[in-house]
Amino acid sequence: MRMKRVIVTGVAGSVGSRVARYLTEHDQVGSVVGVDIRSRPDQGYLEIRRGDLRHMDLVPDLRNADVLVHLASAFGRRRDGTDVSPLDTASTKATFAAAQAADCGRVIVLSSAMVYGAWPTNPLPLTEQAPLRPNPGFRFAAHKAEVERLAAEWKSADPSRSAAILRPTTAVASGESSWVARTLRASAGLSSDKSPPVQFLHLDDLARAVVVAVTEELDGPYNVSPDGWSDGEDVRQLLGRAPRLRLSSPMAGQIAEAGWRHQLAPTPPGILPYATHAWVVANDRLRAAGWEPEFSTPEAFVEGHDPRPWAMVSSRQRQQLAMGGMGAMGVAGLAAARIALRLARDRRP
Repeated sequence: MRMKRVIVTGVAGSVGSRVARYLTEHDQVGSVVGVDIRSRPDQGYLEIRRGDLRHMDLVPDLRNADVLVHLASAFGRRRDGTDVSPLDTASTKATFAAAQAADCGRVIVLSSAMVYGAWPTNPLPLTEQAPLRPNPGFRFAAHKAEVERLAAEWKSADPSRSAAILRPTTAVASGESSWVARTLRASAGLSSDKSPPVQFLHLDDLARAVVVAVTEELDGPYNVSPDGWSDGEDVRQLLGRAPRLRLSSPMAGQIAEAGWRHQLAPTPPGILPYATHAWVVANDRLRAAGWEPEFSTPEAFVEGHDPRPWAMVSSRQRQQLAMGGMGAMGVAGLAAARIALRLARDRRP
């Protein structure tokens, strides 16, 4: 069997670093070249190409590659894509252009299950046949849908090409939880009376899914998720249920948007539907290809989140706090008041 040569972009990230390690240990992979704008001191075992994908020349490396794994992303925990989605799109276009010029016929792209959107009419679970309907206003999900469109366009230009699209649910791990996971957790405090079913995927399971896509030569879309899902309220109870500010959906949305705009809150515009409606996915197709998750949703969630102070408080004490005095409500009210004052100030002529 011919050993595969793999190019991995975004190799310094949480997913990329795991993928690179697993690939180098796999008996079907001969060599791995990592590409990133930054480097990690623990990746001395890799061939590394440092640079910005928009400007660097990947063609020489891709000419000898069997597959390109595109994991690079500029999104971060303090951004929702308002200033980086054009950068990410440009990087993806440049990467596909390099693959075309080098005649590299296989690409694996990291998307997100968020491309399905979070809607009250979503089936449980969503399969790969579901339409892509990212919620308006959340640019991360819209950008991932655009990346998928670019991959489909690249593939359609040559019938011999293949493009595997991986759509993971919220990914977490100890000390390396994604910014989406932290943002969803913050949003849950404003989502008031709704607690939809949730899924949390361990980053190790996501990385192993990428390896399966490489070694099994997958093509087309694949959801990446743990088996089944968990009740949102049950999962939050594992770390201690956070106090909630009960608001109507429109009010919660206004506060989240204003808080993000004025850097008073970590919840980007458009994410609240993902904390309000279900968007859990089925993993049957990827399982049929040979992948198996090692972590359940509760296991991944607990490892990826630090316990909150109220997790150490007994249920009786929590009840006393809730009845005694509106402390959490007062804090939330002050935050909302700060946002309202800032909005009023901005509207002054």
